[in-house]
Amino acid sequence: MNHTFFATLSRMKYIDRWALMRNSRRENLSEHCLEVAMIAHALCTIGNVRYGRALDAEKAALIGIYHDASEIITGDMPTPVKYYNPEIRDAYKEVERIAESKLLKRLPEDLREAFEDIFQGGNSPEEKYMRRLVKAADKISAYLKCGEEEDAGNREFRTAKETTWKALLKLQEELPEVRDFCEEFLPSYGKTLDELA
Repeated sequence: MNHTFFATLSRMKYIDRWALMRNSRRENLSEHCLEVAMIAHALCTIGNVRYGRALDAEKAALIGIYHDASEIITGDMPTPVKYYNPEIRDAYKEVERIAESKLLKRLPEDLREAFEDIFQGGNSPEEKYMRRLVKAADKISAYLKCGEEEDAGNREFRTAKETTWKALLKLQEELPEVRDFCEEFLPSYGKTLDELA
């Protein structure tokens, strides 16, 4: 039988993010998800090494890879629209859930449970905390995009950067892993290749 899950996911590279804003360089969903996966893995590793947590960093990376896969069906909903009010937010979450379900049905039945765990996950405290770190990684990735655009002379992302930074400050108070990442790794973003060496 012909299953279309991975062929469908391969189209993530065609989904542009930040569609309502002028971009100096477009960012597609594949790029974003890779960055979120790497940062989520780092956040969980920081949590395990420095704060004695028992987080599955590899699973966090997988969740990061797939965290926006539903946008292949829904498209990228701009954040100000998605969170305009609770009714729209809740309706969009339901649309995302339905889109994820449709994607999972494109897998052979014997593989679905493994992928459902990545998409929906468990309810243990460690799993919930890990998923919070994946969401924080998503926010860090958005902040990095805003910084890249600002560094390219694009003022279009100025308010998005400010709003995202405020959200990150709140996350830093709640999640020490985010604070550590922001203090130790964010300053090197935007440097030239020579400066990074």
